[in-house]
Amino acid sequence: MIPVKGVTGQNVAVLGLGRSGLATARALREGGAEAICWDDNPAARENAEAEGFTCRELTKQGAFEGISALIVSPGIPHLYPKPNPVVRAALSAGVPVDNDIGLFFRSVATSEWDEFDTPPKVIAVTGSNGKSTTVALLHHILEHVGRNSQMAGNIGRGVLDIDPPVDGGVVVLELSSYQTDLARALTPDVAVFTNLTPDHLDRHAGMGGYFAAKRRLFAEGGPDRAVIGIDEDEGLFLAGQMSEGNGDDRVIRVSSGQKLSGSAGWSVFARKGFLSEYRKGRQAGSIDLRDIPGLPGAHNHQNACAAYAAARTLGLAPRVIEAAMKTYPGLPHRSQRVAQVNGVSYVNDSKATNVDSAAKALSAFKKIRWICGGLEKEGGLEALKGATGEVLKAYVIGREAAQFAMQLNVDAEVCTTMAAAVERAMTDAGEGETVLLAPAAASFDQYDSFEKRGEDFIAEVTARLNGQGPND
Repeated sequence: MIPVKGVTGQNVAVLGLGRSGLATARALREGGAEAICWDDNPAARENAEAEGFTCRELTKQGAFEGISALIVSPGIPHLYPKPNPVVRAALSAGVPVDNDIGLFFRSVATSEWDEFDTPPKVIAVTGSNGKSTTVALLHHILEHVGRNSQMAGNIGRGVLDIDPPVDGGVVVLELSSYQTDLARALTPDVAVFTNLTPDHLDRHAGMGGYFAAKRRLFAEGGPDRAVIGIDEDEGLFLAGQMSEGNGDDRVIRVSSGQKLSGSAGWSVFARKGFLSEYRKGRQAGSIDLRDIPGLPGAHNHQNACAAYAAARTLGLAPRVIEAAMKTYPGLPHRSQRVAQVNGVSYVNDSKATNVDSAAKALSAFKKIRWICGGLEKEGGLEALKGATGEVLKAYVIGREAAQFAMQLNVDAEVCTTMAAAVERAMTDAGEGETVLLAPAAASFDQYDSFEKRGEDFIAEVTARLNGQGPND
């Protein structure tokens, strides 16, 4: 646990009592504060009270008297589309609003670090797609070389729930726009921006607000190194904002598809399956990514470039990084190969919850039997039309499956349920084809999470491969 600094004797309110909220309350208590908790869910309040925390309805008149700060969980709106009533009450009372990420950055460093031979590092990764894979791959590389590493944030443990970093340790954080938008302290040693595509636009009042939330990771404290994907205009602009000139190697530009060797600075890019690193106009490393099973497709090659660049800022050699990448198993629900039977591959990419991530998944495979559908996100499916060239047929799930299917420019069958979609796709699939779950939609019309959706896909495939028929 990371005890929160600077709160001794204070009353600090905590809104939202899920994983991060409860971890925050514990860390506040460890730092000498009294955590005053609230969640609209009675069961969540009961869990907090069972740990000895006081719960108080924070929308009541005078609820913020004597409260020094409000700490908000990521899923709770603090500005758009409109502030949560508790957040509004805190702001109206002049109470500062923060989140666990802000508390982490102001609390993680201790006086003990002065005695370490190698001060710990914090690497924070944000972006629209590829954050989890980039973080998990970097963590895997560090563990492979024997470096103490912890994953936290949107993956692994809550940021305040990790162990205090040890001599030479590295903390690798996955941070969403919800987290970077609100945190009052953002001071990573290395900041990584993977890419930017439309997502969460209602929460940020459009693309400008969404990009501004991501950009705060680079602007609030100024990381020592910035790894920035420049395949979109926003990333290109951000790299220019962070750089002092063409030879400034504090910024590492990353691309999947562009050759970046012309710069006098530092760049890492992937083209036709090969990763290349250039520094000061000279090639400094290269890796053949094509046969690394845990990193299929151009989108994963972009993730590999970002993780490679971050690892290089820590002094790891290219060949050491390559050896680690070859043993990377991949993440569940992200281009996860479930099985390969009779020449048919079964791939679970339930994490492809938006159009862009689904398009990238579709580009990674050939002859696809595509299971898609769910809760459609803002912006529609127009961007998918250029990415479906390898799709033989779509099998559409979700409560609005018929409407979803009508927007696709491929042969589509309305299946509604996962069981029906898997059955039809497996019946139709032949040798050399891939049955791919890449929904291009959120899961919440039928499932509690994208993980549950992916687990259902795996269960249905496995049951049929084992001759058990539909999974009951």
